This record gives sequence, C-alpha cells and structure tokens, in this order.
Amino acid sequence: MDSASVTLKSNTGEALNPSESLPAESCALFLDVDGTLLPIAPRPQDVRVPPFLLSLLADIQNRLEGALALVSGRCVGELDALFSPLRLSAAGVHGLERRKSAGDTATGGQEDVLKPLRQPLADFAESHPGLLLEDKGLAMALHFRQAPELEDEAERMVATLLRNSGAALELQHGKMVLEVKPKGANKGTAVAAFMKEPPFRGRVPVFVGDDVTDEDGFEAVNRLGGLSVKVGAAGEATKATYRLQDEAAVHAWLTKFSADRTRV
Repeated sequence: MDSASVTLKSNTGEALNPSESLPAESCALFLDVDGTLLPIAPRPQDVRVPPFLLSLLADIQNRLEGALALVSGRCVGELDALFSPLRLSAAGVHGLERRKSAGDTATGGQEDVLKPLRQPLADFAESHPGLLLEDKGLAMALHFRQAPELEDEAERMVATLLRNSGAALELQHGKMVLEVKPKGANKGTAVAAFMKEPPFRGRVPVFVGDDVTDEDGFEAVNRLGGLSVKVGAAGEATKATYRLQDEAAVHAWLTKFSADRTRV
C-alpha cells in the first residue's frame, strides 16, 4: 500500500494539512462495516472478518480507552458474531439499536410497525429470483445486488407499501438495497448520543463510511468539529470532508492510526 493511499485527502484531492491533524489519543473513532471495513458480499451472511483486522481493532480499542464504535446497518448481535471475540460499542440497524460502552443496549422504534409489510415483502422477494429479503427485526432490507434490473420495480413496490403504512416508516436507500425502517434514528443520532457519554465525551469524533446511509454520520461529526471520511472514488457527492479510496486504504489508514503515537 503506497503512502498516498494511507493519507486522508480532501474532496479536492489535497492531503490533510498537518496543522489540521489530531493527536490520535484525542479521537473517538466511528466505523461503518460493509463497504468500509469489509468488502460488500453478494449476501450479508457471506462476509468474514480477517484475523488481522480483529487484532488491529483490538489495538485501537485499547489505545482509545474504549472510544471506538461500529456504526452499521447490521444488527448489534450480528456485529458481535462477525467480530467475535471482540465486543465493541456498536450502533446497529442505522442507529435503531445502540450498545453503550457500559454494555447496556437501547433501542428505538417498534417491530410491530413493520408487521403489515413483512408478508408482502416476503412474497415479492420469493416471486422475483435474485432478490434477497433481510429481516432485521427493527428494519426490513430488500437486496437487489444479484438482480439489479429489478431495482425500479422493487422501489415502486416498497413505495406503495409505505404509502399505505402511515407516517411511522421511511425508506432508506443503500448500495443495491432498499431498507424500510421506523423514523427518528440514523447513524448521525447514534454518533451524537455516543459523544455525550464516556469514553467518547470530550474527544474529537472521526467517522468513516462509504454509503448514502453514512451521510447522517458525516453531518453529525462535521457539526461537532470532527473528521468525516468517505470511502470511495473521488467525485462522489458527499457531506464528508475527506476520503479514502477503498477498504484496503481504510485498513492501511487504521494501521497508521494504531502505530502513529502523535498525529492522525
């Protein structure tokens, strides 16, 4: 990995100015998972976490005295299974679940509001080969990665269901996925809540993510005076102020973050 891929660059291509960089120990680090720490797989259950990444995250967790959290569309329980034996602070289902550093978990939204949509979505997915319906309890995700030609039809179907469901639900777009979830929580609200609690409180937030679902997190850390980092090619519209090219660049940057005892 060349040094340029490790350096945070602004959306205009400029490297992070040393005068703007931060002592690593002053940071609170928030990391998306799929498309950021790990490549996106055809099916969510196909993802595996390499041992080197577990070791790297454990080192960073220790260095930051626990001020490291995963902020993902996955459920917290699924994150625990993926990253076992690590048990990190985590926000799941785009902020609808949040486990604090002390270990207690708060949830927002009710599964009951999704009940009328479960069977219609299941029937739709079953009748359209290539679609995958993921039931997260607090949200429903319709993946069309293996059938991209069905995107428009799937979106029309989901939009119809939402019109008939009242005002409690919203559609969340992601990479090759349509997700229906209760309103009122997102990755930005999760980050903001973490920042009010130890060990995150008083630190400078750094959020790294790749998808449209991470834009709320970028906006939150920008508002708090932190660093927002978009993973992906230059030129993609984003609220993030810095970027890394891909998951490999994220790994290289985290390795530098872990090893650098002064600035990040």
